[in-house]
Amino acid sequence: MKRRHLLQAGIALTATSAHPSWAETWPSKPITLVVPFPPGGSTDLIARTLSAKLAEKIGGGATFVVDNRAGATGTIGASQVAHAPADGYTLLVSSLGPFVIAPHLIKVNYDALKDLDPITVVVQAPNVLVVPVASARKSITELISYLKANPDKMSFASSGNGSSDHLTAELFWQQTGTSGIHVPYKGGGPVMTDLLGNQVESSFMNINTALPQIKAGKLRALAITSAKRSPLLPDVPTLEESGVKEVNVNSWQAVAAPRGLPADIKKRLLEAIVSIIKEPAVTANLLALGFEVVLNTPEQFAAYQASEFARWQKLISARNIKAD
Repeated sequence: MKRRHLLQAGIALTATSAHPSWAETWPSKPITLVVPFPPGGSTDLIARTLSAKLAEKIGGGATFVVDNRAGATGTIGASQVAHAPADGYTLLVSSLGPFVIAPHLIKVNYDALKDLDPITVVVQAPNVLVVPVASARKSITELISYLKANPDKMSFASSGNGSSDHLTAELFWQQTGTSGIHVPYKGGGPVMTDLLGNQVESSFMNINTALPQIKAGKLRALAITSAKRSPLLPDVPTLEESGVKEVNVNSWQAVAAPRGLPADIKKRLLEAIVSIIKEPAVTANLLALGFEVVLNTPEQFAAYQASEFARWQKLISARNIKAD
């Protein structure tokens, strides 16, 4: 009996020696930030803003690499992270789609609420309802009146079925008792081209995308989907103050890891991300682009994700929205 106890103690000691705490050994190899979209978009911008400074903040000779794994509305990259080891070497930097929308539209091989470990929502940005400057619709009130008098006549372009701009339009129609024609594109670039060319009549574009053309006088902003007016567009009313309730929508970018990320690594990553985004120059740049800094806790992120997941699931089901 005594010999068996000694043997067990020896095994335990060996195991402890072979696996020192993560805080002591991490990081010992490059850390990958998986972006499930092509380079150049808002999510890629956030990932590269972080990757440029994370090594300095984390220390220990850490290196960070951005890996763009686009496809299937962001779920290919999200799935890669969900099934990676929870060792702090693979992180997901993504917009809301793979977290709360895509799982309701296409078959995914991960559970968005169970397989990803939330770290923080970094930033969020509202959508803006825009029309070409030549449009006869001069205000949100005029646009709603037109839609009620002309159901299924006005076109609303989006960057794709199930995208944030598409779902915002569906929510807007639902809440105003109106309808329009959804025109899905493969990305925001073609939407902008056809809006400026008067080939489509309107779109709920992300403020980051729409702002330059609004400032240039080529697009007219009729309403914004944030709870309060944007300091970048102070003359543009919110939908809520225009009488349209429960259409407050934000696109957001967040950081997550495979489920089971050690608490000490999560703490170090969160502190580093917060420190980077709160640097005055970084904050100023993000605000100028239309982002609002969030930086919530992992617990707050988890609660928000669950709320958003249920919200979009309900809308997608009620409106019978399909991915294609």
